[in-house]
Amino acid sequence: MAGNRVGKTESGGGYETVCHATGLYPEWWEGHRFERPIKGLLSGDTGITTRDIIQKKLCGDWDDLGTGLIPGDNLIIEQCTRKQGIPEAYESIAVKHVSGGVSTLKLRSYEQGRKIFQGTEEDWIWFDEECPLDVYEEALIRTMTTHGLTVLTFTPLSGLTELVVSFLESVGEL
Repeated sequence: MAGNRVGKTESGGGYETVCHATGLYPEWWEGHRFERPIKGLLSGDTGITTRDIIQKKLCGDWDDLGTGLIPGDNLIIEQCTRKQGIPEAYESIAVKHVSGGVSTLKLRSYEQGRKIFQGTEEDWIWFDEECPLDVYEEALIRTMTTHGLTVLTFTPLSGLTELVVSFLESVGEL
């Protein structure tokens, strides 16, 4: 959790997503490295904000795809799938990984509810903005068999929500 307008989305969740999806890590990277393509799930408040924030940061503008954080040579536009009901939105993004395989990043929203997160195994989950506690808990289950990673980028604008309280209790702050 951090202050507002400090770059959490782009330099936090977005940049790390690209490192894991492409396998292109900077020399100084001390965190986990995926040596193979990943299955990722990226989520925001609504389908529209997921498109306008996450998708745009990663892919660039719809009329200029390949100009976002994912290097243009790694974005496989012809393998990306379109989202029904939301113009210029992707359901999934295909990304070339340095190993030769293809990472798949699925785009979801909290408005779809906990059930949209069920039944998959994920290596990487990125929540941009605070999600409901039940969505977060369901997503954690998705990383259990893969020993995957989860990151949240948000400012706790709603105060001591169930999610924020769960984090504070886990570190002994409450």
